[in-house]
Amino acid sequence: MRKALRIVVVEDDAVIGILLAELLAGMGHDVCAIETTEAGAVTAAAQYDPDMMIVDVGLGAGSGISAVEKILRSRPVPHVFVSGNVARSQMLSPGAVFIEKPYRESDLVRGILKALSKAATF
Repeated sequence: MRKALRIVVVEDDAVIGILLAELLAGMGHDVCAIETTEAGAVTAAAQYDPDMMIVDVGLGAGSGISAVEKILRSRPVPHVFVSGNVARSQMLSPGAVFIEKPYRESDLVRGILKALSKAATF
């Protein structure tokens, strides 16, 4: 990767959120927040002004896709959606970058690079 990114993780499963944050930190990134709800994601994006967001599609309280839609009204933020059912999720947000659970570090790297390159074209 080019540089360390400031990343907000949005994952309603606390253990997965912590493991993902540890993986990202091990890759050299700065995880500025781990949020578990749609509202928390929107607040964290405003508070931390992240370079990237890794967002679970299905949140217990709200939707990751809805959270990103709200955030994008304020400013562009490259993002990668994580889903256990990418085919269904892509119908909800066509053109977005998705990786499917369970994923490996290499899948995450590819997703981040794809999201950054898409953001650079806007």
